[in-house]
Amino acid sequence: MGQKYRFLLKGLDCAQCAYGIETELGGLEGIKSAHVNFAKGVVLVESDHDKSNTMDMVRKVLKKIEPDISIMEDWDEDSENADDKKDGVGKGWIRVAVGTILLIIAVTFSFRHPINLSLFLFSYIIIGYNVLKKAVTNISRGKIFDENFLMGIATIGAFAIGEYPEGVAVLLFYQIGELFEDMAVNRSRKSIAELMDIRPDYANLLQGEDIVRVSPDDVQPGETIIIRPGEKVPLDGHILKGQSSVDTSSLTGESVPWTIREGDEVLGGFININGLLTVQVSKPFGQSTLSKILELVENAGKNKAPTESFITRFAGYYTPLVVFAALTMAVMPPLVTGDSFKVWIYNALVFLVISCPCALVISIPLGFFGGIGGASRHGILVKGGNYLEAMTGIDTVVFDKTGTLTKGVFRVTEIQPKGDVTEEELLYFAAIAESHSTHPLATSILSEYGRVIDKTQIKSYKEIPGSGISIQTWEHSILAGNFALMKKMGIDCKKVDSMGTIVYMAVDGQYKGHIIVSDEIKEDSIRTIKELKSMGIKNLVMLTGDTKEVGEKVSEMLGLNRAYTSLLPHEKVERMEILAKEKGSKGKLVFVGDGINDAPVLARADIGIAMGGLGSDAAIEAADIVLMTDEPYKLATTIKISKMTKKIVWQNIALALSVKGIVLILGSLGIATMWSAVFADVGVTLIAVLNSIRALTLTRQAH
Repeated sequence: MGQKYRFLLKGLDCAQCAYGIETELGGLEGIKSAHVNFAKGVVLVESDHDKSNTMDMVRKVLKKIEPDISIMEDWDEDSENADDKKDGVGKGWIRVAVGTILLIIAVTFSFRHPINLSLFLFSYIIIGYNVLKKAVTNISRGKIFDENFLMGIATIGAFAIGEYPEGVAVLLFYQIGELFEDMAVNRSRKSIAELMDIRPDYANLLQGEDIVRVSPDDVQPGETIIIRPGEKVPLDGHILKGQSSVDTSSLTGESVPWTIREGDEVLGGFININGLLTVQVSKPFGQSTLSKILELVENAGKNKAPTESFITRFAGYYTPLVVFAALTMAVMPPLVTGDSFKVWIYNALVFLVISCPCALVISIPLGFFGGIGGASRHGILVKGGNYLEAMTGIDTVVFDKTGTLTKGVFRVTEIQPKGDVTEEELLYFAAIAESHSTHPLATSILSEYGRVIDKTQIKSYKEIPGSGISIQTWEHSILAGNFALMKKMGIDCKKVDSMGTIVYMAVDGQYKGHIIVSDEIKEDSIRTIKELKSMGIKNLVMLTGDTKEVGEKVSEMLGLNRAYTSLLPHEKVERMEILAKEKGSKGKLVFVGDGINDAPVLARADIGIAMGGLGSDAAIEAADIVLMTDEPYKLATTIKISKMTKKIVWQNIALALSVKGIVLILGSLGIATMWSAVFADVGVTLIAVLNSIRALTLTRQAH
């Protein structure tokens, strides 16, 4: 496995260039994978080479594809490219203003031909210098079919047929549109950066009696840090001293503060609200939960959604096709019908202006990345646009029970004595019987009893596998176990029907009652199932290692379609295989588990979702989507976010293709003008990019 490196690409403002850089890098020897995140302006490279050589390889590719882009190894994430972007946009507006003044003078005063032509040419060069320069540079490198070439050839063609004002005006509006587009993309990048603004700037390291402010990367496990009120927790650790409330919303999406005290675990990314905390660091920053989350969201762009991948490939064929169609339009009709070449060349130039697929290539990656960023606001970590898009086509949802639909915490919910014993006496006998056991049932009974058991009174202790426990004290013989144990020992009792686990009790050969130990259903589990059904997901299944009685009771209470019980880990995988064959050919199979012991099943599902992943390395590594809290309803929230994101993406596709299609038809009929062509290209791109930004804000309504 190679080393992973991350570099900032300064000046990356072309989505097609991003695709070209990614493709070129991926084909180099020693480069295992390369992914350009256009939304962030970052390239992620997995390489067999060291960082310096890898950076040189990226630099060579940039020089070949887009020399104006520079590469940076280290940068300030809070202000990345901010000054450069402002300067670039500012200079662009100055050029546009000067060129516009010259254009207005030429059109208004109508000087003699040489003077007027000179004014139009000066205006054209001032406004379009960078476009023409890029077009010439790209042609020299064999990269012809891009927006610079299309605009250059279209406007030069307009000059060639004497349409000077229109040639300058098309380039003017194109540049204005590009400047607005840059501003919209920059706004989107800034919004995405703000979503992930949870990286701590420093840590207060305790060195003897002194407190030294250092980078979180410089703090080692075992060292002690001080966290003052209002500061971000920089690293994972355990509280040595202090008590406080912490804001966990940056990781969990939940606004309710947590109260933490001495001995509790605290995670990097929390915000300390009101107390002074002394914390012993448990992990270096690179292995902390916060670091894993940042890396996960940052790398999400490499797993492209099918729609995104298709549009990128589509653009590579679409633009050349339209260029050749425009060439045919300019030449064939005049030769066949004898019409004026000027008219058909003009129509062909309109075709060229329309053909740029920017609206699709830029807005779609921004849409998916916005959806992923918006999901992270809710404490939902999605590892790629492919998983986000897949969540819109779910056929079957399979749940683990314990820790997913139920709390996974057993407690005594009912004590039913029989005969001459009281509830307290029955609980006492059960506590004595369970005093040597570490089973969760035993722990819950001992916790309910709440007093110390004198184990010296126990003469003998015998555990009966799969049945229960038999003990002998100085005064009594006690049996504690299931119904089968009672029958085996000849104890006369009736079987109890309950959702929980039944512990039957017999003392000195007489049945004395039973204790019910239950795993509580989570508060929002029923709401989650109802919501999923309302979304049209009808196949809801539960897999559990619990008994048939308990599993079926939980399934009935929640309204699930099926429950498979008493399953060992390998049997869960086998059952998943069967469910995968039963589902629809296009539908997706989703498994939702706690992520700790469900790795094989998570891997087998089309989409594996781990919930309660806060602080769980296993959950973050194993699943495709991680719900950072223990709330099942966040599954429904994830589906809503995915549907809204896909809706926005397809709105962009429909808008771009329909407007371009209409103007292409009108252009071929000689009805459309250059002005409508500019709107079909630049205007639609701007609208699509602004629409994509909605993916960052609409997700607030999903919860």
